[in-house]
Amino acid sequence: MRIVRVMGVAVATVKDQRLEGSKLLLVAAADQAGQVQGESFLALDVVGAGAGELVVIVEGSTARVAAGNA
Repeated sequence: MRIVRVMGVAVATVKDQRLEGSKLLLVAAADQAGQVQGESFLALDVVGAGAGELVVIVEGSTARVAAGNA
């Protein structure tokens, strides 16, 4: 798990069929004070996060289960 700050929403004109209807977020790792650290990357939103929020992300098999792609 990592804490990240939501920077905004990303739009994809073409997605994998399993991701249709899902929102993509542009996020960046954050430190304990909530300050952005490093490069931004994409994350699949399964809870309805919004720009500026600090959220926890999961990766690997845990993320596949959360997205319903187990």
